[in-house]
Amino acid sequence: MSLLFEPLDLGGLHLPNRIIVAPMCQYSAEEGSATDWHMMHLGQLAMSGAGLLITEATAVTPEGRISPDDLGLYSDENEAALARVIAAIRRYSPLPLATQLAHAGRKGSSRPPWAGGVQIAPDAPRGWETLAPSNLPHGEGEAPPRALDDAGLERLRQAFATAARRAARLGFEGIEIHMAHGYLLHQFLSPLSNKRDDGYGGALENRLRFPLEVFEAVRGAFPAERPVWVRISASDWVEDGWDLEQSLALCQALKERGCAAIHVSSGGVSPAQKIALGPSYQVPFAERIKAETGLTTIAVGLITEPEQAEAILAEGKADAVALARGLLYDPRWPWHAAAKLGAQVSAPKQYWRSQPREQKDLFRDATTGQR
Repeated sequence: MSLLFEPLDLGGLHLPNRIIVAPMCQYSAEEGSATDWHMMHLGQLAMSGAGLLITEATAVTPEGRISPDDLGLYSDENEAALARVIAAIRRYSPLPLATQLAHAGRKGSSRPPWAGGVQIAPDAPRGWETLAPSNLPHGEGEAPPRALDDAGLERLRQAFATAARRAARLGFEGIEIHMAHGYLLHQFLSPLSNKRDDGYGGALENRLRFPLEVFEAVRGAFPAERPVWVRISASDWVEDGWDLEQSLALCQALKERGCAAIHVSSGGVSPAQKIALGPSYQVPFAERIKAETGLTTIAVGLITEPEQAEAILAEGKADAVALARGLLYDPRWPWHAAAKLGAQVSAPKQYWRSQPREQKDLFRDATTGQR
């Protein structure tokens, strides 16, 4: 039996298999609200046969968006637009859904990747002043962010909690908090971006404080029976930056506060990063976190082949694998993985005629689980 297609309990949430659709920004929202693009994009991924779908980074405030075209969950209009998308998915797919709550911090007010991804100046059309732990810009030549004061920190704690309550009303079965890729919560963690001299900067204990407060705020605002977990960058890939040892301390503190899992990525806080790219290049981080904390771990990063994903699980390096670009390229990746590994996968009955003749038992009903 393929481990990749074994079920997994994620803090009480039952996943039919261990393939997770990672969050992928689409830069296609209007004033933070989901559009028909999200209906099509998330709709096709909801029929992929994966075990869990995590929607893209979803800002908890308008200035928390990466770009003006990013998804948000900070207004009634945002909530209503996303409700329309979720209702359509739920009509045809029982796939568990989670949202990733995020704040871009100093990496906000940016153009989408296909427009260069550069910062939009605060006084330019569609631009805004960004916020961060310290008034240090992300890249050379960018406008510096405004350092958050105590009132700003409290406002953001409340914004994360409010977004969590909206997520609960929408019926999301889980929440992932974005503490990775150089966005706001990662900026608090990393000594490269956090130069504060108060209780939120300096020593590791202080740099952990605000991200942990945000986790507690979200955990307290979301139904107790639904899991909350965290995506981290396990390393900045920069000397004297955030590293695996500090990540282990963060993960242990999160475990003590009821974190259901750790989604292990890396990088993003500094243009000076030097990443040694290669297949499964981030998996050793997940392996160490799993071994030393006992937390459920999700591995991600250049995992492209079914046999590769299966080996990661078989060797005990992670409990689940997440794919992003691979699923954009092949939205039926879980089907093809099941065919290669001799497993079964959920699929809409409307598509059952597509299965190869030699694999008549590949598909099962997405709703009932029956063949």
